[in-house]
Amino acid sequence: MQRLLAANRSEIAIRIFRAANELNLRTIGIYSHADRLSLHRFKADEAYEIGAGKGPVEAYLDIPGIVALARERQVDAIHPGYGFLSENAAFARACEEADITFIGPTPALLELLGDKTEARRLAASAGVPILPGTEVPVSSAAEARKAARQIGFPLIIKAAMGGGGRGMRVVQQSGELDNKLEEAQNEARSAFGDPAVFLEKYLRRARHLEVQILADGYGNLLHLWERDCSVQRRHQKVVEVAPAAKLPHSLRVELCSAAVQLAKKAGYRNAGTVEFLFDAETHKWYFIEVNPRIQVEHTVTEMITGIDLVRAQIRIAQGHSLHDEPLSLPKQNAVPLNGFAIQCRVTTEDPENNFAPDYGKITTYRSPAGFGIRLDGGTAYAGASLSPYYDSLLVKTTAWDVTLDGACHRMDRALREFRIRGVKTNIPFLENVVNHPRFQAGEATTSFLDESPELFRLRRRGDRATKLLHYLGDVILNGNAEVKGKKIPEMLGNPVIPQVEKGPVPDGTRQLLRQMGPRGFAEWARSEQRLLLTDTTFRDAHQSLLATRVRTHDLLATADAIAHRLPQLFSLEVWGGATFDTAFRFFTRRPVATPPRATRARSQYLLPNAFSRRECGWVHVLCG
Repeated sequence: MQRLLAANRSEIAIRIFRAANELNLRTIGIYSHADRLSLHRFKADEAYEIGAGKGPVEAYLDIPGIVALARERQVDAIHPGYGFLSENAAFARACEEADITFIGPTPALLELLGDKTEARRLAASAGVPILPGTEVPVSSAAEARKAARQIGFPLIIKAAMGGGGRGMRVVQQSGELDNKLEEAQNEARSAFGDPAVFLEKYLRRARHLEVQILADGYGNLLHLWERDCSVQRRHQKVVEVAPAAKLPHSLRVELCSAAVQLAKKAGYRNAGTVEFLFDAETHKWYFIEVNPRIQVEHTVTEMITGIDLVRAQIRIAQGHSLHDEPLSLPKQNAVPLNGFAIQCRVTTEDPENNFAPDYGKITTYRSPAGFGIRLDGGTAYAGASLSPYYDSLLVKTTAWDVTLDGACHRMDRALREFRIRGVKTNIPFLENVVNHPRFQAGEATTSFLDESPELFRLRRRGDRATKLLHYLGDVILNGNAEVKGKKIPEMLGNPVIPQVEKGPVPDGTRQLLRQMGPRGFAEWARSEQRLLLTDTTFRDAHQSLLATRVRTHDLLATADAIAHRLPQLFSLEVWGGATFDTAFRFFTRRPVATPPRATRARSQYLLPNAFSRRECGWVHVLCG
């Protein structure tokens, strides 16, 4: 195997490319016309547009087109990722007929496990408990009503040929059955091309637990512990945890053993997931389905076991054994279970608008980092344009720590580090989830979101920097609305230097200080009945109003007029702290080094000892 094609897009395509690169394989990407600027195109060694004349989604479902491209480009293997064609037996068979390795289960296994009713029968034959439900798909409302009377309410309608929360409807009472059956059938037809659905008993408060399976072509099979996927919205996973918290050891052993038993019964090969529901009220567990592919949430299993699942998939497809080189995976009793990992799916769904997907351009993107944080991104970068044709996933964020509480706090920190502007995201909602006491205690069930309205009380983001930049840009381009319509002076007039009579400068406070000495001068100041004034014009001009624009030269031009006309001032405030900053930064000179001309021009002034204290505060000059 030398050339590998990822028959997918975005995050999972990039994940496959990275694993293949580590194995020194050349990577080939595919992209639709709508995806021509997507990041996964540029992460591949080679990338080619597919689906000419087809829609944005249909392009990735074009089996003849993908296989023809693979043959033309001498591809040795195809990894389907998740979604799209990952569970399509016809695609796996087309690869097989073209002498291209399909990285996943065999076509026969995909046909067996892709039909959920067939999978239920397989589980029952393997001695694995299943929920009460129909053994074959129902096609009419009459069949559904008959089955519902036997199963009882509440029940759930599920698509027989697919998963991911599509084609599913919960029916609480008989009056809802007909309408919801039609809804589920229509959604299943749209999502999977097959309207077949079946009925199953619905558990109101359950934990959704799934066991990761890895099997080679030599009969070796491992489970890599379980994941808790109970935090769901509309039957779609939002946050996943591995391993499941507060799960009794005996129950963990039962679930993992049942998954291995079922996989062996099916003759499973490659990576897959066996999913169960644990009834939080009766403490009984039931098989629900097998996902014969890599899962979105596989990252949490990798974090707690240290086993690269995608790389293992490729090695198995190359014909290697689990326990021999180069895989060299441990035996079952030595598979690590280290700490806790949480995955949050950061999406462009707006939690304040019923989680409606948001689209547009990402203007700012800053991601978290640090120990125990892993990011798997696909369309998350500044300048990315998000189209409405694909899943709203931006980046999968995975946090690890020794304890679940520690992992929650690390995830919270990572979510707070994100800065994503230009589109709405579900980050405020995810922050509420990982900080919720029930979640941190490991007590979340599939009804967690429905029972916790406080999760939807979201703290609004300030986004101050973006608002400021928008304001400045608007003023620069369109002008300041505050002065709109006002006449702008054509030219500032030249300043006029006041005329003063020639003659000696009148005495002022400096002379008094010299005559009386400090103590006498202080007593004089305290005994004065008139208000003693300090003029701050020089300081304001030099610092606040026209900083870096008023020079010592400009101040000297008015010094004689001030000295002759205002000798009765108590003092002048000449320099402020910003004057020092201005002098050093822009004029590269010391403000205290007074040139001889300045000394002569203000010889009637006295500088106090502020400079001797090396302060950058203001300095008074006594008049006279």
